Amino acid sequence: MTSYYDYYEENDIYDECRDYDGSLLEFANPGSALRAAGPNNPRIFPCPTCGRENVLTRKDVDLGYQCDECADRDEKGFGY
Repeated sequence: MTSYYDYYEENDIYDECRDYDGSLLEFANPGSALRAAGPNNPRIFPCPTCGRENVLTRKDVDLGYQCDECADRDEKGFGY
């Protein structure tokens, strides 16, 4: 199975997937705007909308994001 990142690398558009600081732009999941967690970007911050703990990374917070569930609710019109 080809991963999301392998697809971009194989199709010569991987270089277009860079973060504002020039680092590779890695998402938590396909379809998610949240950044991938890792040793240098742990998922330790709460969602500012619902308060659920440990769902955002520092990059997510810096970008003003909320958790995927809240974003989906807002984008698709689903209520609590």
